[in-house]
Amino acid sequence: MNALAATNRNFKLASRLLGLDSKLEKSLLIPFREIKVECTIPKDDGTLASFVGFRVQHDNARGPMKGGIRYHPEVEPDEVNALAQLMTWKTAVAKIPYGGAKGGIGCDPSELSLSELERLTRVFTQKIHDLIGIHTDVPAPDMGTGPQTMAWILDEYSKFHGHSPAVVTGKPIDLGGSLGRDAATGRGVLFATEALLNEHGKTISGQRFAIQGFGNVGSWAAKLISDKGGKIVAVSDVTGAIKNNNGIDILSLLEHAEENRGIKGFDGADSIDPDSILVEDCDILVPAALGGVINRENANEIKAKFIIEGANHPTDPEADEILKKKGVMILPDIYANSGGVTVSYFEWVQVRLENQDCMT
Repeated sequence: MNALAATNRNFKLASRLLGLDSKLEKSLLIPFREIKVECTIPKDDGTLASFVGFRVQHDNARGPMKGGIRYHPEVEPDEVNALAQLMTWKTAVAKIPYGGAKGGIGCDPSELSLSELERLTRVFTQKIHDLIGIHTDVPAPDMGTGPQTMAWILDEYSKFHGHSPAVVTGKPIDLGGSLGRDAATGRGVLFATEALLNEHGKTISGQRFAIQGFGNVGSWAAKLISDKGGKIVAVSDVTGAIKNNNGIDILSLLEHAEENRGIKGFDGADSIDPDSILVEDCDILVPAALGGVINRENANEIKAKFIIEGANHPTDPEADEILKKKGVMILPDIYANSGGVTVSYFEWVQVRLENQDCMT
């Protein structure tokens, strides 16, 4: 089941449970606006390369639309639609006065130089600048993007609209970013996990965790969970997967991953098949990579008692049903990973107060 079908199915189920009117349900499923643009840039070798960029603005009933921009080869319309819809529900669950949006470019950022990424970002911004804005739609980083990407968007947008530091969040600190933004989503995963465990008479300390994904979300979650006494027994990223039943030294792993651009080759744990990370023996599984990784093919093999959705829509609806029958507790993404958008809101408010011209 693709991302949009899965998200729509979950929403329709929630709609029935809430008793929503069918007309309201239909209205909430249809996005406010869908944008698709061509982004052609000169590469460093002089050749031209074309990419397709998307921005889906799902709903603005509660405030400006909000959502990240991801650079990934699998970015396509249905995925972006699903992620935009999830942002609408996420900001509502977090009680933040935002709506939902999402964007992305179908590309592999690892195959592009820094100058090529800058040109691509600026061209994309040129194509959508009149459809985003401080009170309209506020982008943020996502998979494959970061503070530097937001700095390029801010700079390019400001060429058309004047200096507008509140048009993006997740910016570099010097441009009005928040000191807490980098760790925010991972810290939110920690807080959400603590709250869930407390309801079951448990604490982080002594629990055994497996974490799929060691990017921004997974690495921060691993560090913060480890600091609280949690034992990280398995970790994976795009370079491979590792396991140590006695617990992985996360600080050493962070240093290794920084120096080697991935966890592969870390000598403090054994190498394992990356596909096995989701079914490793652990108490708590944190999928913090791509969507749709937990499905009907592997759900029966999952050994964790709790699943904390650090990634967006990592669990297919069919897997939900299987895991429910097994008694596995799943903490949904729209709550578990809402720490990032919460701190983005703080950044947005802070920079607007510091730059009163943004409020006029």
